[in-house]
Amino acid sequence: MNWKVRHEGSPTHLEMPLEQIQQGLADGLWEPTDEVMGPNESEWMPIESHPALAELADELEPPPPRTYDDETRLDMTPLIDVCLVLLVFFMITSTMAALQTRLEAPGTEKDAPKIPILTKEQVEKTMILCTVTMENDEPVIRVEDKVVSPARLMDEFRSRVRATNKTTLLLQCDGKVPHGVAVGVIDTARGAGMAETKTVVPPVLKKK
Repeated sequence: MNWKVRHEGSPTHLEMPLEQIQQGLADGLWEPTDEVMGPNESEWMPIESHPALAELADELEPPPPRTYDDETRLDMTPLIDVCLVLLVFFMITSTMAALQTRLEAPGTEKDAPKIPILTKEQVEKTMILCTVTMENDEPVIRVEDKVVSPARLMDEFRSRVRATNKTTLLLQCDGKVPHGVAVGVIDTARGAGMAETKTVVPPVLKKK
């Protein structure tokens, strides 16, 4: 005698022997939640609840959950590609900017301007010589071979400017003098009325 079987909620059904339904259930053609109706029955019943099929349905492994495409999931692959392209672009532009702002080193051609060499007479006539050296880890300032403290340097410069009418300072520092000390001497000279300051590299004086 044939049984009726249908998928859960389906309006259509098939008729087949019980053994064929059991085989289809074992082969995965039918699920435990699908419905059957025996020859002398008038109501549909889930396969897993029917006395003739419940034991076989319990022995079967549950089907894997159905998966559906998540429309809200973002594919990150294009975003990663764009980030890599932007990274390469910024790396290239940064390198080009660094090359454009690089200063050219001074050349060593024969026609390059030479450092002017001053004679002792030139310095004595037009400039006030100030030397700064490091002695016992302290800067020592000398104005025309006279040791002057930083507190008295402004007055010393002013008195020499008034006495000689020289308005150019010739500043000579050794390599150990801090940059801030040299800048302080230059600022003091400007405050004392000197219009120009020349910083020299030894040797600066040349006797005739």
